[in-house]
Amino acid sequence: MDTMSRMLPDDGRDEGRRNTLKAGAIDRHVGARIRERRLMLGLSQQQLADAIGVTYQQAHKYERGLNRIAAGRLYEISQALGVPISWFFDGIGSGQEPAPMTQRQRLCLEVARNFAQIGNERHQLALSQMARALAEAEARGE
Repeated sequence: MDTMSRMLPDDGRDEGRRNTLKAGAIDRHVGARIRERRLMLGLSQQQLADAIGVTYQQAHKYERGLNRIAAGRLYEISQALGVPISWFFDGIGSGQEPAPMTQRQRLCLEVARNFAQIGNERHQLALSQMARALAEAEARGE
């Protein structure tokens, strides 16, 4: 038994205290938002971990909502990912768990990220026209 347990009276609320320490739906939501933003930026979990000064394993646990994130650490993550802290809580009142990112969503993010890195406007225009032509051909069933 630890020192704190011996000092506190057993009032039957110990079980409730333990449950409040477990990661919950909000932790999973925030973790999913961290992962979403990290993927948008094209960062690996290791790169994020290095940026915020934690191990890869800890960054992984944050993203899965397995470990809670302290306020100071969330601030560091927001700085590393270039978003305000409130961004991680967007959609929290919807009452449903965030859906996992689909392969299509990941590809869309990757295309957008790569497109944004193209500095030449003519190349951007050519890529945009190619995507439009492919989409129109798909719509026609070609």
